[in-house]
Amino acid sequence: MNKKCSIRSPFFYVGDKYKLMPQLEKLYPRDITTYVEPFVGGGSSFLNTNAKEYIVNDISFYVIALHEFISNFSDKKLDLFNQLFDRIDYYKLSCSFKGISAPDSLKQKYKKTYYSHYNKNGYSKLKKDFNRSKDYLLLYLLLIYGFNHMIRFNSHGEFNLPVGNVDFNKNVYNALNNYLEFMSKNQVRFNNMDFKIFMENLSLDKKSYVYLDPPYLISGSEYNKIWNEKKEEELYNYLDELDKQGIRFGITNLVNHKGQFNKLFFEWSKKYMAYPIQSNYISFNDNTIKENSKEIFVTNYGY
Repeated sequence: MNKKCSIRSPFFYVGDKYKLMPQLEKLYPRDITTYVEPFVGGGSSFLNTNAKEYIVNDISFYVIALHEFISNFSDKKLDLFNQLFDRIDYYKLSCSFKGISAPDSLKQKYKKTYYSHYNKNGYSKLKKDFNRSKDYLLLYLLLIYGFNHMIRFNSHGEFNLPVGNVDFNKNVYNALNNYLEFMSKNQVRFNNMDFKIFMENLSLDKKSYVYLDPPYLISGSEYNKIWNEKKEEELYNYLDELDKQGIRFGITNLVNHKGQFNKLFFEWSKKYMAYPIQSNYISFNDNTIKENSKEIFVTNYGY
């Protein structure tokens, strides 16, 4: 695959593998019929992989709902952009893509956070309207303008993420445009279920490829709070079964992070081939680069 054609997910998901794809794509098989991803998240991995069909899954209902909602506009891009820009205008949000930005006085007063101050009131109304309507168009805008591009709900099912210091810019436009272009040319099936149920219902052959980027056991990200050692053991047992069947897989995971060591993953990885991945791991609660983090890519095939 040509690097200059790399596609970034328009969901800008925390933990998304877009920046790692130049490394990962070199380790992927070249002859994939069915590409499978049980923990799809934003989707930059499948967007940058050549296959005949794609079967992807995520346990987050809203992540999959957004994928399905946005992909439905694959043959009507202009309609989607018009609807988004109409809502941006309605909520009086900044849109640097269209040259709508915060005033200079605000930029001078809040040099690094002027977008969050400018968009605060409009974002608050946007959030209130989504929690009432559950309109996925509004949810997508909450993701774009929200803190760290996260999707988070409280115990009452209300979206509760604060405004971020971001807006609808050229990167968002390009990512959406490229995503819709990919969806118009490829067959992608989305699923929303627990990874084990998803994988047990797959029908794979030796030309299939399963890529996994599960929640990281030793990180503190919001998304990873649903994960535990039992689930991780179940995952590795399943991968061992895939290996016995001659089905190829690749998995990324953290070995070390902030003084913690994932012994379970490290010991299991010894059965297979492991490659170091140069990554700057960033969590939801702390967006500084973790220099002491070590991530590896483990496969059961040569390349």
